[in-house]
Amino acid sequence: MRFDVYCDESRPDLLSSSNPEGSYLVIGSLWLPSTLRPRIKAEIHALRDKHRVGSEAKWHKVSPSRFAFYREMVELFASETDLRFRCIAVDRTKVDLMRFHESNPELGFYKFYYQLLHHWILDFNDYAIFCDFKVNRHRDRLHDLRRCLGFANLSARIATVQAVRSEESVLIQLADVLTGAAASTLNASVAEGSARHDLIRSLETGLGKKIAPTTRNEQKFNVFRIDFGGGW
Repeated sequence: MRFDVYCDESRPDLLSSSNPEGSYLVIGSLWLPSTLRPRIKAEIHALRDKHRVGSEAKWHKVSPSRFAFYREMVELFASETDLRFRCIAVDRTKVDLMRFHESNPELGFYKFYYQLLHHWILDFNDYAIFCDFKVNRHRDRLHDLRRCLGFANLSARIATVQAVRSEESVLIQLADVLTGAAASTLNASVAEGSARHDLIRSLETGLGKKIAPTTRNEQKFNVFRIDFGGGW
């Protein structure tokens, strides 16, 4: 079976910032069977037309005037059994860049990207992975990510790992909104009563539970808070 994976991140600067705002770097991924892609894209475009949203959908654009659109967007995610989300939450205070990542925040970032993806790749499936475009100092980061995923998953096929600009993909935009909801919850960075706070509540209602770190077996909205001491 072939799957598409759409990825985005929240607060990637936390690994390098001298004045960080927040504790958790979060990298998120939206997973779906490739056959489902045309319908989900069409439904998101229909929501944009319905609510007259012409610009790119992003977490930081959630506002009272656009709330109905974003609420229906996350309700679409929650209602579709074959749409799944997984994110990795990295506590910046526990990352030892010098010891484990050659003092290179970019290298550390892509190692966490690997951890996000690797554990949901199953044998005998094909995967096309689309990452939000990001300027890297090392231009081969995505090539290296694909190579490492391929070596670690010999019975699966990693068809592509490529960068896509978020304004060109409504599915990366959906991944951005879900990642933002997870990151804002973990970093406790939204004000109660704000549009973003209310959107998180709407998403949690659709999921039937609060957004919080989950067990390995969670399939719908998986929040992997990595434990550097081992375990889940």
